[in-house]
Amino acid sequence: MHSIAMSVSRLRLASRCGWLERLPQFISLAKPRVMVLALFTAFVGLMIAPAHLDPLRGFIAILAIAAGAGAAGALNMWYDADIDAVMARTAMRPIPRGKVSKIEAFAFGLVLGVMAVTVLALAANVAAAALLAFTILFYVVVYTAWLKRTTSQNIVIGGGAGALPPVIGWTATTAQAGIEPLVLFLIIFLWTPPHFWALALNRTDDYARAGVPMLPVVAGRTATTRQILIYSGLLVLASELPWALGIAGASYGAIVAICGALFIAFALQLNMSTGADRRAARRLFLFSIAYLFVLFATLLIDHGGGSFPRVHGTHAGIGQMHAEALPSAAHSGSGLITLNAREV
Repeated sequence: MHSIAMSVSRLRLASRCGWLERLPQFISLAKPRVMVLALFTAFVGLMIAPAHLDPLRGFIAILAIAAGAGAAGALNMWYDADIDAVMARTAMRPIPRGKVSKIEAFAFGLVLGVMAVTVLALAANVAAAALLAFTILFYVVVYTAWLKRTTSQNIVIGGGAGALPPVIGWTATTAQAGIEPLVLFLIIFLWTPPHFWALALNRTDDYARAGVPMLPVVAGRTATTRQILIYSGLLVLASELPWALGIAGASYGAIVAICGALFIAFALQLNMSTGADRRAARRLFLFSIAYLFVLFATLLIDHGGGSFPRVHGTHAGIGQMHAEALPSAAHSGSGLITLNAREV
């Protein structure tokens, strides 16, 4: 009996060690770098809302949104395992490498998603939780399972999922939407096509081999760079809406105008480049990440400085506290949002 008990103990210990050793693989399933970007935009939506959660509930709400983003990433990798195995940029993901099985990835994503939605409902409200559930389902069912494999406009339509985090953050505090989060949604929605098509331009052969009808595969480089330029122009215009509508102040408008001019310059450079020039697409891809971070960080700092009197009135003291803490947070946070091409 003693030897049997010892054997059971060893098996339990080995099982625990095995899970600990594979923990980084499950973290990788959640696409942590992509999660950080979604998390930051959700945080901005939560912070600029007219109401506010107490610090503990707000922290739990942000963790729940992060878990929801991770669940969407894991379920995306579960469904796309066949595609990932034949694409060079995704072949090192946990499922193609055999580090995590498909059923494990599905169970992990499903449990994480259910927990995220439940916790957000308890910490914030049912409306925010419903939006989070919708976002996960839209990303997994509409984008991953349908659009990605059937249309060159997959990124355009599917971008709606990635644009919802600030709306979820806002709704977590107010239990309803408003013009401000819808403007933030529009900005990210228009940002998504030039961001992902810039990546896809340097991965055309990869997508073609996997049978994914990304725009560069279907329409070619010239048409794609032209579409990138069009969407870049629309993005720059939309990015000024917070200032134009009085949601943000003049400092936001000036900074975003400068960043927008640079975005257009990079898009023009890409449009005039040749197929042999891979650097132009990579520059735009990397700058687009910095652009979105700077835009949302500026909006957050601008709000903290009290430029939302129409919306926030009595919360000036809270805004001032945020303003004092944000410069150092923005500096340290920018280093986190450096997307790895294998994750997107």
